[in-house]
Amino acid sequence: MTPKGLLKAVLPLSTRRWLRTQQLRIERALRQLRSRRDVCRLRRKVPVSTDWGRERGQIVDRYFIEKFLADHQADVHGHVLEFADDSYACRFGGANATQVDVLNLTPGGPRTTIVADLARGDDIPSDTFDCIICTQVLQYVYDLHAGIRTLYRILKPGGVVLVTAPGIQQLDRPGMEAWGEFWRFTSLSLRRLFEEAFPKDHVDIKSYGNVLVATALLYGYAVEDLRREDLDYSDPDYEVPITVRAVKPLAAS
Repeated sequence: MTPKGLLKAVLPLSTRRWLRTQQLRIERALRQLRSRRDVCRLRRKVPVSTDWGRERGQIVDRYFIEKFLADHQADVHGHVLEFADDSYACRFGGANATQVDVLNLTPGGPRTTIVADLARGDDIPSDTFDCIICTQVLQYVYDLHAGIRTLYRILKPGGVVLVTAPGIQQLDRPGMEAWGEFWRFTSLSLRRLFEEAFPKDHVDIKSYGNVLVATALLYGYAVEDLRREDLDYSDPDYEVPITVRAVKPLAAS
């Protein structure tokens, strides 16, 4: 006979019910204790780094941004446009990027070749670029519809724009004060925005992240603080960066 069966045979029903009640109370108290201990680990009111963990290693969202660009490295060729600097165009395009332009909102950048507001990019010639690398830019563009129309217009027919945008992320305070930071995105909002400018079957959307990745980024931890399996697990309810690959049709109108 098992111990449970022996107790059932020996003890009256009322005693067994009392023991079961005490067992449940103890289990509930232990759960509450574990919960308090887990919450204490999160009970810091300031991040470990206010610079997205840059001083600790690679910024968490950059892991996914660079994975996205590596997956679409073949798109980075010919005449390439990048924003702020040309680091990704050179890294992922290499010799295949035969000409690289760098767009900035204000003059003075060491590699800047185009000074323009993406939402009012009338001075950027149409049908010009084989590839546009637009990483973490759209949150600074107030008129998103106009900005995405500009991306479409300045691509050559058959050209590709590779976009990343923040889902869950802290504010960029210097950017907010310098030129404004307006948006956070979901995969659905980006899909609708890009499908207003590009044909629906020419737009691919993907998100990356999970609750641990999102928390690590918000607290200012770096990629080096996480395990590869932590980074590569994907939960669609926690969109940290969101990526867009959109292609301008060859018979563009």
